[in-house]
Amino acid sequence: MLNTILVTGGAGYIGSHTTLCLLEKGYEVVVIDNLANASKESLKRVEKLTGKKLTFFEVDLLHETDIHKVLSCHPNIRQVIHFAGLKAVGESTDDPLRYYHNNLTGTLHLLRALESTNIRQMVFSSSATVYGYPTTIPVNEHAPIQPTNPYGHTKAMIEQIILDTIAAYNWGVVILRYFNPVGAHASGEIGEDPAYPNNLLPYITQVAAGVREKVTIFGDDYPTPDGSGVRDYIHVVDLAHAHIAALGALDKQPTGAQLYNVGTGKGYSVKEVLEATQAVVDRPIPVEVGPRRAGDVAELTSDPSRAHAALGWNAKHDLKEMVRSAWHWQSKNPHGYRKQ
Repeated sequence: MLNTILVTGGAGYIGSHTTLCLLEKGYEVVVIDNLANASKESLKRVEKLTGKKLTFFEVDLLHETDIHKVLSCHPNIRQVIHFAGLKAVGESTDDPLRYYHNNLTGTLHLLRALESTNIRQMVFSSSATVYGYPTTIPVNEHAPIQPTNPYGHTKAMIEQIILDTIAAYNWGVVILRYFNPVGAHASGEIGEDPAYPNNLLPYITQVAAGVREKVTIFGDDYPTPDGSGVRDYIHVVDLAHAHIAALGALDKQPTGAQLYNVGTGKGYSVKEVLEATQAVVDRPIPVEVGPRRAGDVAELTSDPSRAHAALGWNAKHDLKEMVRSAWHWQSKNPHGYRKQ
């Protein structure tokens, strides 16, 4: 019988897609989310798509007693996928104290609650932002940890907290360092729903849909083939399946730390993503070129070979499929999960 999985932040973009995959695989799922960056509508749609029920609690990890209440109601939980946290790089720079308080304190509360109930297996949602300015491309898991913004620092700090927890209490944790998640479920029923897009592709699709006026390319003078920044984009469904593979890895190796990059290993420039989107939507997208943003790097792509070998996982979607699914979601949901 498959374990019951606790998913923190399970109503969010990556969390909802992973919850859907978990239900499809036959897991029982308990979701906690404070709905600060998410909508409960995503979970309703997950249930409709899968024909299966999940359990939801509106809980903020800053309230430790509420975490204990959830765990006491579900003593069959044996593994956790931890997504919950604030995640906008620019916002973290403007309000670092909020980010450190939310991401670090929330995680500490979760870990203490789990340890007190003898739940010692976790998949943690980390980020390629921990690498900062990479010294070599593509980036492998041995690259220096040198984040350049408070959000990245919170991820790096949580990774260290987890490593110390493993050493002290004999936990088993898989840390997944994401590159750039994009796209949406093939149904177009769940997808990325930011109030204001901080990421490239949802901004482009909103411009294509007429929700926003134009796309700004922040710098076209980088040392890249076309001058625009290059990133490793990964389809959110591929990313969700990486979490399923990580749970399997915990079954095989119940204790200790496992660390994997989750990307495609291929970089696409801002201009390439724009061109791919214009081809999918079959219309011109208004664009302007602006100055570089502070903290942006010219190129950041992954070496995912360790995940391929150890997890038996590979990304399956190419850029055109990523863009097509993002546009399908945008077209069906011009205002996201909000009522039109």
